[in-house]
Amino acid sequence: MIFTKHLVESCRPYRTPFLLIDKSIVRHKYAAIAGSLDGLEVFYAMKANPHPEVLRVLAEAGCGFEVSSLPELEQVVALGVPATRVISSNPVKSPDFLRRATAVRVDTYAFDSPAELEKIASEAPGSKVYIRLAVDNTGSDWPLSKKYGVDSSEAPDLLAYARDLRLVPYGVTFHVGSQCLNKNNWVNALFIASEIWKASARRGIKLQMLSLGGGLPIQHTKPTPTIKEIAEAIETALRTLFTERPRLNIEPGRALVGDAGVLVATVIGKAQRGLENWLYLDAGVFNALMETIQGFQYELRTEHTGALKLFTVAGPSCDSVDVMFQKVLLPDVAVGDRVYIMNAGAYTLSYASSFNGFSPPEAHVVDDAATSMAASQPAKPEAKQRSS
Repeated sequence: MIFTKHLVESCRPYRTPFLLIDKSIVRHKYAAIAGSLDGLEVFYAMKANPHPEVLRVLAEAGCGFEVSSLPELEQVVALGVPATRVISSNPVKSPDFLRRATAVRVDTYAFDSPAELEKIASEAPGSKVYIRLAVDNTGSDWPLSKKYGVDSSEAPDLLAYARDLRLVPYGVTFHVGSQCLNKNNWVNALFIASEIWKASARRGIKLQMLSLGGGLPIQHTKPTPTIKEIAEAIETALRTLFTERPRLNIEPGRALVGDAGVLVATVIGKAQRGLENWLYLDAGVFNALMETIQGFQYELRTEHTGALKLFTVAGPSCDSVDVMFQKVLLPDVAVGDRVYIMNAGAYTLSYASSFNGFSPPEAHVVDDAATSMAASQPAKPEAKQRSS
C-alpha cells in the first residue's frame, strides 16, 4: 500500500486504532503469486489475517486455504470452499481437528514425527501426508526452524513409516522463515527436498507434491527481493534438481495480505526521558503489533514535515514490554496526531488481545485500487520513518 493523500482521506472517518484493508490489493497479490510459477497452487495461511472479507475475496479468486485449527476449518467450510482446496500444514493437529477435517473430506496433512503419523492413521486413515523439513532460515526476519521440522536424514524412514501405516506418502514441505529476504533459502531447501525425493524413490515411494511453504516477503524497511526474483531462483532450482516436475504448492500469508493493510494509530502521549523522546500510541504490542517484540520493523508515516527527531514509540498499556520501535526518525508530532503503520495487514488482527483493557483495532475493508497506486497524489505534508 502506498502512502498517498487518497489513503489519508480514506482513513479520515474512522476512530483509531483501526486496520484499513484493501481487497483490491489482496486480489492483485494472489494473481501475482499464482502466476509466478507454472502449475503453482496457492494455499493461503489463514493465521496471517482471518478476516471474513479477506477469506471471501481469496475464495472467489480460486485460492486454496491452509488451516491449522477447528475455527479456521469451520470458516472455510462456511465459505463453501471445496475440500480439494484445503490442506493442513500444522505438523501437530488435535484428534478433534482431524476427525472434523475428515468428515468434510479434507485429506492432506503435514507431519514431522512418528506420533503425528500414528494419530493421522487413527483419525484420518488413508490420508495423503507430507513431511515438514527443518531448513536454513538465515536472512529471515522471523526464523521458524526450531519448533517444527525434521532433519533430512530422518525423512526417508518417516515417509516409509507412513506407507506402513497405510497412509499415502505424498510429498515434502519446508518453511524458509517468515519475511525471508534470502532467496537462496528456497534454493537450498529444494536441494534437500530433491535428495529426499530420490531416496524415497529408491524405496519404491513416488512422491508427488512439493510445498514451498511460506516466507515470501513484502516491503518494509529493508531491501526486499520481489516475487519474480524469488520465483526465478525457484524455477532454476526445480529444472536442475528434479527430472520430473512435482506438483507445486505455496502457502503465503503475509505476502497475500501484508501490504493490503495500514494500521492507523493516534499519538496519545509524549515524554522526554533523559535524552530519549517517547511517543505513546493507542496501538501497541499487545493489541496490534505483537511481532515488534522480536524486532520486526514497519515503515511509519505521518502527515507532518519538518525536522526529524529520534523517537522511541510505545503502546498504551502499563506493561514495560509494550514498546514497538526504537530510534525511529519522525517529525515532531503532537498528541492527537495520527501515525500510519504501513503494510500491516498481516498478524496485527490475528495476534491482537485486549490486554489491560485496550481493545484490538477495528477492521475496515475497502475495495479501492486507488489506495495502492503510486501515481496518486502524495499526502502533503508527509514524512517517512527512517531507522538510524
